[in-house]
Amino acid sequence: MLELSILGFLADGPLHGYELRRRIAHLSGHARPVSDGSLYPAISRLVAAGLLDRRTEPGASAAQRHTLSLTAAGRAELLRRLRAPSDLEISDSTRYFTVLAFLSQLPDTADQHAVLRRRREFLEEPASFFHEGDRPLGAEETDDPYRRGMLTIARATSRAERTWLREVLD
Repeated sequence: MLELSILGFLADGPLHGYELRRRIAHLSGHARPVSDGSLYPAISRLVAAGLLDRRTEPGASAAQRHTLSLTAAGRAELLRRLRAPSDLEISDSTRYFTVLAFLSQLPDTADQHAVLRRRREFLEEPASFFHEGDRPLGAEETDDPYRRGMLTIARATSRAERTWLREVLD
């Protein structure tokens, strides 16, 4: 998801590494903070693959700054990833929100809606954190107040998202 975030934010325009890190942290930092030890190697991999361009500029002090921008190949890769997110990127909420954050980069509304329909299909499947045999348990079926809380919150979140998806897709 880090690479998708890098490509997505750079699709909006060139950024310095520090600003890119700040934007990624705001998007997902509450759940998965991004460290320099993961960000800069990911940037280097994307530069080596020809998906990003890194330009060195003089800094305000002695240190040089690197401006990153998306190449044509990088834009194509971003669009490919957005058109065909993995099953995990559809089912995992944090990963899905990263896809959703950049979905407007897809120029074709039909492609955007195809991704949203996949998410809606996932949300319509019966699911639970807890099961009795093969049967998912609902909040009203557990005596544990914290498990009941988890299930209640998940149900409300899923309901709100399904409502939003219906509004967008209809």
